[in-house]
Amino acid sequence: MIDMKNTMIVNDQHAVPCVIMRGGTSKGPIFLASDLPEDVAMRDRLLLAAMGSPDKRQIDGIGGADTLTSKSCIVAPSSRPDADVEFLFAQVAIDKAEVDVNPNCGNMTAAVAPFAIEAGLVPVTGDQTLVRIYNQNVGALVDVLVATPGGKVTYSGDAAIDGVPGTASPLILRFKDIMGSKTGRLLPTGKPINYIDGLEVTCIDVAVPMVMFRARDLGIKGNETKAQLDGNTELIARMEAVRRKASELMGLGDCAGKVVPKMAILSEPTKGGDITSRYFVPHNCHATHAVTGAICVASCASLSGSIVDGMIELKAQPQQWIQIEHPSGVIAVELTIEGSGPNLSVISGGVIRTARRLFEGRVLVPENILTEVAG
Repeated sequence: MIDMKNTMIVNDQHAVPCVIMRGGTSKGPIFLASDLPEDVAMRDRLLLAAMGSPDKRQIDGIGGADTLTSKSCIVAPSSRPDADVEFLFAQVAIDKAEVDVNPNCGNMTAAVAPFAIEAGLVPVTGDQTLVRIYNQNVGALVDVLVATPGGKVTYSGDAAIDGVPGTASPLILRFKDIMGSKTGRLLPTGKPINYIDGLEVTCIDVAVPMVMFRARDLGIKGNETKAQLDGNTELIARMEAVRRKASELMGLGDCAGKVVPKMAILSEPTKGGDITSRYFVPHNCHATHAVTGAICVASCASLSGSIVDGMIELKAQPQQWIQIEHPSGVIAVELTIEGSGPNLSVISGGVIRTARRLFEGRVLVPENILTEVAG
């Protein structure tokens, strides 16, 4: 017998409570940890079945057949004195039976905060409620300010973010303890620039480990559309070869089949921003931009001696908003730093996101999905 709180058997299926939420420019089901199996293999099997993976259309599940809509969060109360709740982010592969819990997702973090309040894990404290979140994937702390007028979460508002239609209530996220998220160092290789396969790259770890490329070094402008970049298989193969070698240099080991480190192609701004970025996840271009990736790009832009030197006119300041142009618009990052160059310390990275509760109920997965693993 599998002990999962609140899970029901309906005919020959497990009915597992979940809430589907949009967080920023991503979307996926959010579960309470108590409603999922503690066994990791069993949990992953359930997530794959719920999303409909492996299948490129995810036709037999609730996944959206896109990396941005094949995500999930598992939330629980936290015993840490500096956090109210903690969560594990899961990137569910679409056409493979793989669940990756190595990265974090800043966009889905935005959804965790209102979910936690509405699940009764965090009490409302006034017109605004601070939710202190601990991310288990990378050991990061995130403070999220949620609008709670009248003692409840409100989703309507006038905040707009590129990549999401309409407006909604703003969520203010500040990511802390983000420098060296996976490697323990701002510059995992010890250098602001590494030469790999004839290319200069910056390997940097702030919120997420990344490999940064100059667009012109790759023979492109850097403001290409997602479709243009996804169709450039030669470019992606070249970048992947560099990513695998960079991963070893960064102390992350063999990254084949893994989504970390991420990659970004950087270039001069063309629409009034500070820098242009094309973020890869990692084998296709993000339709907008990951929040954690944006914080890392902003950090690279503030790092003298990195590949952005001579590319943009951005003076590193203790605190400033950095505008990053992406395929669907702009994402702004509030970066707080100390020092400069190799002595740079990134204190925190902030963004404004929105979220919305889309569905609440139970997702059904075949009973044998769990019994086969248990047996």
